[in-house]
Amino acid sequence: LLRFLLGLTRNQRPAAEDLLQETMLRAWRHRDSLPAEEENARRWLFTIARRVAIDAVRSRQSRPTEVSLVEADQINSVDGVDGAMALHDLKVAFQRLSSEQRLVLQELHIRGASIEEAAQRLGVPAGTVKSRAHYAMRVLRTALNPVE
Repeated sequence: LLRFLLGLTRNQRPAAEDLLQETMLRAWRHRDSLPAEEENARRWLFTIARRVAIDAVRSRQSRPTEVSLVEADQINSVDGVDGAMALHDLKVAFQRLSSEQRLVLQELHIRGASIEEAAQRLGVPAGTVKSRAHYAMRVLRTALNPVE
């Protein structure tokens, strides 16, 4: 099963191991539907693994694109005009965000919270977290990569 998942993840072992763990959790939760015959049980597990992998891909596609935020002190350590310009552009871009959008980005990208966790911490529905993140990322992309 791990070899199968390694193939689906292009030999990214940590990703394959995560998918294997999720596969085993789902199998355990639905163990009452495990086929009695060994070959059918094997097929059942591989079907679950394939569906878990598909769900993972779909999940990544539905989330806003993750952007790594460079720490300001790292930018300050860059010598020259480029570092100063990058820091300035980043500050200006963040000033364009509403406070709600900044909080959502902080929860999702700095703290690494899931959408549900962020929604719970912020006291808003998960859909609100998704839309704020989407529009915040759109503002940042536009501000940092303006179309010429």
